[in-house]
Amino acid sequence: MRHSTRGDVDPFIVMDVMEAARRAEDAGRHVIHMEVGQPGTGAPEAARAVLAAQLDDPLGYTVGLGLPALRARIAQHYMDVYGVALGAERVVITAGASGAFLLAFSALFDNDARVGLGLPCYPSYRQILKAVGLKAVEMPTTPAGRYQPQPTDVADHALDGLIVASPANPTGTMLDRVELQALADACAARNTAFISDEIYHGISYDKDAVTALQVTDDVYVINSFSKFFSMTGWRVGWMIVPVEHVRRVERLAQNMFICPSQASQVLALAAFDCTDELNSHLDVYAANRDLLMVGLVAAGLSKYAPPDGAFYVYVDVSDYTDDAREFAAQILDQAGVAVTPGLDFDPVEGHKWLRLSYARATADIAEGVARLQAFMKDRI
Repeated sequence: MRHSTRGDVDPFIVMDVMEAARRAEDAGRHVIHMEVGQPGTGAPEAARAVLAAQLDDPLGYTVGLGLPALRARIAQHYMDVYGVALGAERVVITAGASGAFLLAFSALFDNDARVGLGLPCYPSYRQILKAVGLKAVEMPTTPAGRYQPQPTDVADHALDGLIVASPANPTGTMLDRVELQALADACAARNTAFISDEIYHGISYDKDAVTALQVTDDVYVINSFSKFFSMTGWRVGWMIVPVEHVRRVERLAQNMFICPSQASQVLALAAFDCTDELNSHLDVYAANRDLLMVGLVAAGLSKYAPPDGAFYVYVDVSDYTDDAREFAAQILDQAGVAVTPGLDFDPVEGHKWLRLSYARATADIAEGVARLQAFMKDRI
């Protein structure tokens, strides 16, 4: 049967690593999972109780933009956390951040539009762009620029759109208010659509994350309940769009998805009342981050991006290999630790990098660090 070229996208390498780790576990090995960006915790307990109490009621369609109560609660969240007054009509509930990216790209760009992303970055950006007929413009970043796109990139690459992430995956670096303002201004000067991926907001350490809505309304902001709210499998997120774009996005959402899962939306609404449990996860992430950073240095892996937020460390392993994928396979085989090669995030320079996630329990991270140090002992 014939097929389209839309499916000619690269595999998500971290999923291949997960499969290799699963096979190792099926063979009886104990694997420490530092490959996937998934909290070791589940959805908040009290929120699950709220949902369970409603399971006898029909869970049917909601309107395409999502439950009005959840949209209003998210708008209130922006006032509470960022001091941003936001109308609930601008909030779009989505099938995870992935659904939000598909809606955003469809609403903002025509075929062959040039959308910039700084390498390294979340790999699905460029694969979704390719699948919907858009051009992912992969722009190198630098340590001095904290591995983030720069305002000059907008004009230099003649971009129709720009995606930024803060905290970023895989580096964990963050953009401050001045940096976000400069990027927003550069986009506005060229009528370049500005998209801010903020799915790791709430998970930062030495400073608070800044939302792009604090510097401009001319932006699509994407967030998710997967990370801070620990609801990965529930596949629910949200997007903030300019008011004049709401109906355009709504028409797309109605036809592409009908609506997000009602059960997930009920759970998400209740999760906003679980701040004590959710904030307790931050203490675990902070302890894990410190443990991993110290342990990596002791293992001879001292070159990494500054992890301001999220739950990753992106490590330069070029002193030991020029094939990070094979190096990751050796670490899994010899040490029983699953890590992600940088090629997922950067097809140009990623062969020199690994991403390690510290989202699991502290005991797992401590064991993973010990195994990595043993693996590296004869290589230092």
